[in-house]
Amino acid sequence: MTTTHPCSFFTRVVHLGEPLPDSRWAPVVEPIHPSVSYTYPSMDELEATLGAAEQGYVYHRYGNPTVAAFEAAMAALEGGEAAIAFASGMAAIHTALLAAIRQPRIAIVAALDLYGATHTLVNRLFSQLGVAVRTVDVTDVAGAERALALVGGPPPAVLLVETISNPLLKVADLPALAQAAQRHGAWLLVDNTFASPWLCNPLAVGADMVVHSATKAIAGHGDVMAGVVVTSAEKRRTLLEVNKMVGGVLGPFEAWLALRGLRTLALRQRQQCANAQLIAEWLTAQPWVAGVHYPGLADHPQHLLATRLFRKRGYGSVLSFDIADADKAQVFRFMEALRICRAATSLGDIYTMVLHPATASHRGLTAAERARAGIGDQLVRLSAGIEDPADLVADLQQAADAM
Repeated sequence: MTTTHPCSFFTRVVHLGEPLPDSRWAPVVEPIHPSVSYTYPSMDELEATLGAAEQGYVYHRYGNPTVAAFEAAMAALEGGEAAIAFASGMAAIHTALLAAIRQPRIAIVAALDLYGATHTLVNRLFSQLGVAVRTVDVTDVAGAERALALVGGPPPAVLLVETISNPLLKVADLPALAQAAQRHGAWLLVDNTFASPWLCNPLAVGADMVVHSATKAIAGHGDVMAGVVVTSAEKRRTLLEVNKMVGGVLGPFEAWLALRGLRTLALRQRQQCANAQLIAEWLTAQPWVAGVHYPGLADHPQHLLATRLFRKRGYGSVLSFDIADADKAQVFRFMEALRICRAATSLGDIYTMVLHPATASHRGLTAAERARAGIGDQLVRLSAGIEDPADLVADLQQAADAM
């Protein structure tokens, strides 16, 4: 993108990561570079590139032109200096945490409300490796501060939160949490998957690293798995050195698909947020619904915070709701009766998707951990797609009637 005009999000997302011209001509679409290794005219040039003295590519695990185009686009959209892509969102979070843990006897302060696999990664794997883990209610900034300042415990390396929590849609006060983390020398690591750059740029309010499962809203079509971390150039170098050892690199074909999907992010998110808002409001009036979790509703505990944080572009494409007096079998019957909405273990797609958190996204938690987080068998998560919302509402109603 060569223009210096302050373009809107809609224009920038279409043009960021464009291929640079090599001569008089240039492809409109970023090419796919599948080569694993690269040659140079001289060994001195190869050595300089290996040592990062000169820019270039030598081996795919260290970098790839197609992947770099996707990384550049994501860094620009999130307002970061640099980005690094991974084979999945979990690889991105895992590597970011490894980069943040810079000394022995260290602690992770993590939100109680996290994606189930992230919760398991922190509370099982990192805990088993000797990292102290302290969980906090993401809506309690004072409680997070106390956990960060705990006297007699290991110092905190990182505060890990989600902009919008999965699956109960709590909204984190990112500016306040960033200040708390900074006061105690911890990095603020924000999973921005549910919000996407369309709603929020956590780096702009003090976060140190922003993580996306690019499988979801970024790519948007359910055909690629990817993750990305956006951060400073210095922290990106740390992440790269860790990932050279870990090896969770994104492939060029996946990077191309993610960049292709990213082009329509603004259009998709605008429609998906509008659909989610309409569905949430409709659900609140249904006698078979016991409660709706969505920050776009006026009675949501963080509605005003979300309004300030999300730039009045919407409140996200994901909501969840409790089916009144339902057990797991009844909820399964409801999901099986859906004809347009798809029962699938993902979100952020052009299709509307429903998921049963207790048996899918948060299956790795114990029953006690799910109860503590407020995830019961009656809870359903819905990710709004881009279909006609009237058709989605009709589908939900006929499934409720069938149940």
